[in-house]
Order: sequence, then structure tokens, then C-alpha cells
Amino acid sequence: MNRLPDQRPHAILFDYGGVFTGPTFSAVDVLAHKLGTSAAVLFELFLGPYDTDTDHPWHRLERGEIDLASADGLITKLCRDAGVAADLTSFLVAMAPTAGVRDEMVALAREVRAAGLRTALVTNNLAEFRDHWRRSLPLDDLFDVVVDSSEVGMRKPDLRIFTLTLARLGIADPTAALFLDDFHGNVTAARRAGLRGLLVEPDPAAAIAEVRRLVFGSRAEAGPEA
Repeated sequence: MNRLPDQRPHAILFDYGGVFTGPTFSAVDVLAHKLGTSAAVLFELFLGPYDTDTDHPWHRLERGEIDLASADGLITKLCRDAGVAADLTSFLVAMAPTAGVRDEMVALAREVRAAGLRTALVTNNLAEFRDHWRRSLPLDDLFDVVVDSSEVGMRKPDLRIFTLTLARLGIADPTAALFLDDFHGNVTAARRAGLRGLLVEPDPAAAIAEVRRLVFGSRAEAGPEA
């Protein structure tokens, strides 16, 4: 992971899946192995070109334009036309083991907010999942702002979702904000919007250490209680 410039951020924006939970997209690899097909092909069928914003059913679902049942039917047809015996439900079932919350990331969000930074959650999510994931985190304790793609009608990597979040946080200078995500395309989009971006690997330890270094400086080496 690249070390970021030492400028202390004024705000930190967090993704949800793959940051507060285990790696989201590993479910595609698991399912592809079971089906004996290519993970790259399956990813494209289920999620479309995820580093762009298109009319793929999954993208429309994340923007709240269609419901889960409609997306399932459309994606199942895409799979059938490609000769792949899979449907959206099988993908969502494969995602379930990664859904546990990472306590260390929750602790990080608490620490940086307690240190006076503004915090936001910016998630590409589904309206049907909203009640579940919102119950998984103490949102009011961790974030000043929560931006759900299915509520606002835009999704990462659309630069407008970063602009909206910063406006809600009251941050005028995007370079004063740091964004954490597990998908490289979303990190790249945040950088294009002027934010600093930090990729969260399947093991989030390096990203957590980098955030603590930026926020707490040398105190980070002694831990959050220093």
C-alpha cells in the first residue's frame, strides 16, 4: 500500500462492504469455483463493469431504480444467455459469509470521530438490504452523514456521490477528505473528485494503520489510547 502525503484530513469517508465487513467481491470467486466457470465472466454478468456507472441491472438496483426481484430476473437472463447456470440469489447467498462486522474498523471510526474529524459512510447498497446493514453498525455513534446509493439515486464511481457527501459534511475542499474503499475503481473515482483515496485490502490492517498515522501522527505508534 502506498503511503499517503502527511496532510491530516478533516473528514474521512468510509465504504461499507469490504471495509466494515469482509471482502465483498470474493463471493464471485467462491461461486465461480462451484460452477466451474471464470470469475471474471461471472463478475461481469452479476455486477457489470463495476468501475463505471451503466444501465446494467445491478447498477440500476444500487441506484434504487429497480427492485431486487426485477434485477434478479434480468441478471438470471444475462447468465442464461451466456450459458452460465447461475442467478443473482446464488451470488447473494455466497456473499453471506463475508457479512460479519470488523470490530477493528468500528474502533477506527470511533477514534477518528472522537478526534474531531467529520465522518461519513458512502455505500453502494440495495434498498432491500437497508434495514439489515443499518442495524449492523451504531451509525449515530460513528458517522455524521450516511449516504446510501439506493436512497440518493447515484452510486460510486459517479463523482457526484462524493460531491454530495462532502456538501453534507460541510467540507468545501475535497483534498481535506480521505476515502476508504475495497474496490480500486471507487478509490480512483474519489481521487478524480479531488479526495485522497485509500484502498482497503482483504486484510485491513495496513489501511487502518495508515489512517491512524495521518490522524494521530507519532501517537499512532503507541495505539489509540496514547
